[in-house]
Amino acid sequence: MNVREEWWENFFHGVALDLWRGAVTAEQTRVEADFIEAMLRVSPVAEILDVPCGNGRLSLELAARGYSLTGVDFAADFIEEARAGAVERNLKVAFEHKDMRDLPLAARFDGAFCFGNSFGYMTDEGNADFVKAVGRALKPGARFVIDTHNIAETTLLKFKQRQWFEIGDITLLIENRYDHVTSRLHTDYTFMRGGQTDKRPSSQRLYTYGELCRLLEEAGFTECEGYGLLDQEPFDMNSDRLLMVATRKGD
Repeated sequence: MNVREEWWENFFHGVALDLWRGAVTAEQTRVEADFIEAMLRVSPVAEILDVPCGNGRLSLELAARGYSLTGVDFAADFIEEARAGAVERNLKVAFEHKDMRDLPLAARFDGAFCFGNSFGYMTDEGNADFVKAVGRALKPGARFVIDTHNIAETTLLKFKQRQWFEIGDITLLIENRYDHVTSRLHTDYTFMRGGQTDKRPSSQRLYTYGELCRLLEEAGFTECEGYGLLDQEPFDMNSDRLLMVATRKGD
């Protein structure tokens, strides 16, 4: 299938969101929130930006711990679910339906995070614009955490063309191909449930560790630190994910 540059505009609805809900446990959310809290090093009344926030699972968990959260996501269904979750749990969280590059310009937030393997969807220019937008939204000295399972060193080392998963009543086939010219991983996701098949294409930029650090530095960040596990083990070639932490430079 051909992949549009803005593939993500039409991907996140219906069965794709149902699969995500079934794949993430409450324990995973708790442990990831612990890591974010430790890495951001913020005060109990800090303002934190979650972008993209999905259905708000991490925003709601952190809001329950006393932080002030703002979540931004392009998936309208997930934003509505996040808002409903805030009402149900009696939590005050600002969930905004908008492009992840459309963030407040003023230095407002004490920390920010991008979780759920949601980085790298856009063109090189779009990804750079996103990181710059986060930088503008952060106060000097604030920290930014990026979680990605697609970092070039490890993804290409463990590259698989086809993978099958069973999550609840959904069967998922993942078919990968890598374009070495553009450094992009193109993936076709085929969702099968109840006799229905839904195939959706996606594309994600594979940055090397060094490229991601330089992208952050060009956006006004410094002190890049990479972890491979939520227990703060340093990133290496055997890691299954990269948790990159960077600090917004002072003015």
